[in-house]
Amino acid sequence: MKLDHLAVAADTLEEAIAHVEESLGVKMQPGGVHPVFATHNHLLGLADGLYLEAIAIDPSAEPQRSPRWFDLDGRRGPARLTNWICRCEDLAAALAKAPEGTGEIVDLQRGALRWQMAVPQSGCLPFDNLFPALMQWHSPHPASALIQQGCTLRHLHLSHPEGAALADALPLTDPRVTIHVGPAGFEAEFDTPHGQRVLR
Repeated sequence: MKLDHLAVAADTLEEAIAHVEESLGVKMQPGGVHPVFATHNHLLGLADGLYLEAIAIDPSAEPQRSPRWFDLDGRRGPARLTNWICRCEDLAAALAKAPEGTGEIVDLQRGALRWQMAVPQSGCLPFDNLFPALMQWHSPHPASALIQQGCTLRHLHLSHPEGAALADALPLTDPRVTIHVGPAGFEAEFDTPHGQRVLR
């Protein structure tokens, strides 16, 4: 399991994009649409093969499956960092070892990109969405096609009342990821062309 990307969600895509751009001081680039869940996104390429995604419900489309991924049907409030996504070499095997409720495998496509994602039937991932969404790519990774804006993820902080149990449930070794015991939430630190910035 490896860290793949981070997701910022909002009521509208414009709000999600603005939150990322104002927080990091760089521009995102257009992504596309996800017909299965009726969502759309913009992307920001990061160093080390990572990327950042701004995502929201597409009001012009109807979902083929619900609830939507990333708990978008249940989210409320301003734009914020809501999810982290990890890729697996064998998604089915990773799911077999993951906490109950991590999801069932859904086949997805956006243009030439093809992947599988584990999506919970409730839309909400374990540990109040602090457990990562698990995926497996079946096409070249999108990060290689993204314009680099000079941003590097330095640290991803995850906080949850059951932080110790969350850490035990994660077969992930990444010095950038730290899990704390406390109120549920995310915070990501980046190096940017404007110095160190924080995204919440």
